Amino acid sequence: MILKIRLLLLALFHLRSKPSLPALLKRYSYKDIRKATDGFRRVIDSSSQEASYRAKFPNGRVGIVREVKLLEEDDHSFLKEVRLLGRLHHRHIVALYGFSTGPKRFLVFENMERGSLKEHLSDPLKTPLNWRTRLKIAIGIAAAVEYLHFFCDPPVYHVSISSSTIMLDENLIPKISDISLSGSAGNHATTLPTSSRCLKECREQGCKNIIFQLGLVILELITGQSSDKGGVDLVQWVQEPRFPRSIHKMIDPDLGNNYDPRELNGLLNVARLCIRSIDMTRVYTPQILWYLQKKVGITRK
Repeated sequence: MILKIRLLLLALFHLRSKPSLPALLKRYSYKDIRKATDGFRRVIDSSSQEASYRAKFPNGRVGIVREVKLLEEDDHSFLKEVRLLGRLHHRHIVALYGFSTGPKRFLVFENMERGSLKEHLSDPLKTPLNWRTRLKIAIGIAAAVEYLHFFCDPPVYHVSISSSTIMLDENLIPKISDISLSGSAGNHATTLPTSSRCLKECREQGCKNIIFQLGLVILELITGQSSDKGGVDLVQWVQEPRFPRSIHKMIDPDLGNNYDPRELNGLLNVARLCIRSIDMTRVYTPQILWYLQKKVGITRK
């Protein structure tokens, strides 16, 4: 009953809320971007679809610059999507600071001092994350997904979430970093189409995909193992009938015995629910949050 009331309130909020104006975003010149990235030499990541650079601007601001390669050479469409991204304000979503529409298109995001979640789970030189921090990362990302689905106008779906795209700030607060433009090359975030039939299909499939990804991230938090390439091994393990007998073998060795068995079992149940959502019809993010808060006992503090 409580869950139904929560879903109803979320739906009413979404229908009644008026689209807010985008945050005040700074428009940078190509020269500004080139200088801040030291001639594009401060490379963080590079692929055929995009490249990211660390940047330091004259006012002292440090940020991450991401080059955007669109299929359509249309500044109007690009700026429309920039306004959409500029309206996203959530504690667990990387903030957009500005953009550039010079010879190349760039987005400027806040800097995330601690790097990616994947680095902290796999790099032996990084300080291991304790159990409490892992629990807070799980609920933080779930809260961000709920925001994107129920509090954005239009809702944003098919966001890519993984240990590689979840970034940590100086206080180990997790933030989703891969909310891509709907017109960009690649299969990332999209906004809903206008057709009611397409809207329903997109919503259902988008919810299933992102909740499935959330389940993979939770399994990574528990095991410390990577879910790259679909996380087939982790998915098979958590769905095996006898998996409870092997839990002690799968827990991240970095945790030792410093975790609450009750919380561990609760978190595993959440992960299984998320993984199974791909074949289920009605599993929503508020359900996941409710289970984390009530059954596992995680709070947002």
